[in-house]
Amino acid sequence: MAAHTKITNRVSPAMERTGQWVFSQDIPADILIQVGEAKFPLHKFLLVAKSNYIRRLILESKDPDTTRLDLSNIPGGAEIFEKAIKFCYGVNFEITVHNVAALRCAAEYLEMTDEYCDGNLAGRTDDFLVQVALTSLSGAVVVLKSCEDLLPIAEEINIVQRCVELAAAKACNEANFPSRSPPNWWTEELSIVHITFFAKIIASMKSRGAKPLTIASAIITYTERALPDLVRDRSGNSVTASISIDTSARIHQRELLNAIVSLLPVETQRASFPINFLSCLLRAAIFLENDDVCKKQLEKRISAILEHVTVDDLLVLSYTFDGERLFDLESVRRIISGFVEKEKSVSVFNGGDFREPSLTTAMLRVAKTVDAYLGEIATIPELSISKFNGIANLVPKNARKVDDDLYRAIDIYLKAHPNLDEIEREKVCSVMDPLKLSYEARVHASQNKRLPVQIVLHALYFDQLQIRSDKNGRSTPTPDAISMRSQVQADVSLAKENEALRTELLQMKAYISDIQNKNQVGSTSARINPKKPTFFSSVSKKLGKLNPFKHGSKDTSHIEDGNDVDLTKPRRRRFSIS
Repeated sequence: MAAHTKITNRVSPAMERTGQWVFSQDIPADILIQVGEAKFPLHKFLLVAKSNYIRRLILESKDPDTTRLDLSNIPGGAEIFEKAIKFCYGVNFEITVHNVAALRCAAEYLEMTDEYCDGNLAGRTDDFLVQVALTSLSGAVVVLKSCEDLLPIAEEINIVQRCVELAAAKACNEANFPSRSPPNWWTEELSIVHITFFAKIIASMKSRGAKPLTIASAIITYTERALPDLVRDRSGNSVTASISIDTSARIHQRELLNAIVSLLPVETQRASFPINFLSCLLRAAIFLENDDVCKKQLEKRISAILEHVTVDDLLVLSYTFDGERLFDLESVRRIISGFVEKEKSVSVFNGGDFREPSLTTAMLRVAKTVDAYLGEIATIPELSISKFNGIANLVPKNARKVDDDLYRAIDIYLKAHPNLDEIEREKVCSVMDPLKLSYEARVHASQNKRLPVQIVLHALYFDQLQIRSDKNGRSTPTPDAISMRSQVQADVSLAKENEALRTELLQMKAYISDIQNKNQVGSTSARINPKKPTFFSSVSKKLGKLNPFKHGSKDTSHIEDGNDVDLTKPRRRRFSIS
């Protein structure tokens, strides 16, 4: 009953409005035309005089006294049909840029053309398009926007193409000779149309020779309006609200992003798109799980201009929209790798070595950016050593004049991951060359307790050699310094053996103390003579006599059971180079 009431309320106004402008109430309606849920009581002879389609329907009907027609498929629905029959009855109504496309399509559907009747609806709407609607960019865009619900007939009668061509021509003219402020106002106008029509406009602008920067400006504005929650605004501020997209919306936005990326023009020597915009597009592609073709195209564009990328641009790719979780770093790896491969190709073309690209300004910039980027992500707990080293090793060794920035990133990583053992810390430090540290960095490294002993010894050796050769620690490594690597490695091995032996002795001491404590608990009257040798203390003494570092650390051969053991580190041997 409620549904019937709702339909009645919708039908009654249409019938009432029709009764108000039907030219004579003395002549009863002889046909009822239904459009959707609306019904229109009308007169056949007036409709047949203007509409060849209605005339044919009546003539081809098996019932010569046809009193009912269904025109629910008419473009524009009941509202536009009402205006069309007003035209048949000679009732004035207003044609605007918002309804002219629908009226033109309805005239085509009803065959209300000038061939059938002079001065018909089709001719009137065509005149309005030429004289009013398609004389400005705004008018063309509004008409084009209204065509979204009029397909495919709007394309068949060429309304879409006419609007596209005029919009493209006006946009190119405004880009070259702005007529109002701000100069890029025309990009806002284009951003309201559907992506399909926008793609047609961009294609037309390209065919007219529009500059890549002009095309880029239109695409950026359109993207910011179409994907406001996934792309940063022009001030560089990211979205603060949490992003929650359901499945249907995600599919729609994924298709939209694919279409936008396909519109990006071929880059010339000058980058047309801001790096931050490309980074945001790639982050959105990762978030929306776009196909590899879309993501790789964006990665290739960023890689081509990586020398101009900042740390913030790379961080856009690395974190989720809330900035709390680390994204997959594979895109960043591919971007850096692509740039290095490009530099290698250029090096080979210039007669260099493919294995080591030539040291260019661009390579130096990228090396500093990558090291600074590593320092930013090093604090993330879930960042593994393999991923950290994988990114660091993408930059060729000769691309860093000094390893200070890389050392800073390593130090941050070690500080953020305090539970790493000696071997793991050595793996982290393996990407760095201690001999390429500046004097200040070597001083810091020599006092850094987080570094493995191997790195500390490297720093101390090189620093001593530099002082002796009066280089003040600021010149490039000398051949003598580089030749000392083997000696440092040997000393490191000895130091490791010493540390291992001390660890075994401490474990043995702890084991003996544990047994003594258990004996004291079992028998309170019996006391263990601390001077009485036991089996384990004898073993400990024998092991102490075999200590190869007897003179380099404390002699453990006189350790007696029950006595406290001095756990201080052995005095480091002075590595003299005299």
